[in-house]
Amino acid sequence: MTSAPAWERRALQFCVVLGGCVPVGAGLAGVWLGPRFAGPVGDPSVSLDSHFSYLSGLLLAIGLAFWSTLPAIEDRGGRFRLLTAIVFVGGLARATTLLRFGLPDAPMLFGLTMELIVTPALAFWQARLARASAPTM
Repeated sequence: MTSAPAWERRALQFCVVLGGCVPVGAGLAGVWLGPRFAGPVGDPSVSLDSHFSYLSGLLLAIGLAFWSTLPAIEDRGGRFRLLTAIVFVGGLARATTLLRFGLPDAPMLFGLTMELIVTPALAFWQARLARASAPTM
């Protein structure tokens, strides 16, 4: 087995940087704006704001954790898969809202696409790159 091409490693790193901008940006916006980040909510309670800010902080941390895989992305399979599983389960939870209440607005559909399609695709790509980069015996 030959080593993965350097361009492919760089391409995956670029895609993870780009994809990580979504949870980092949304997390920071959610921490700063609270539930108003998702749209008009009237006057949210302190508890709702607190809970939304907490969940936004988790989202921010997930994005930063994905970015932490960049320097040796081919060696960070365990971390990458764990983060992907967390994001995927969150997407499944979001999908239940879609099933119960119908289609949300475009930003929420974008999030759902990132959670259920893009992130798992990046994880499969990372695993393939890791296999291609593994030393042969």
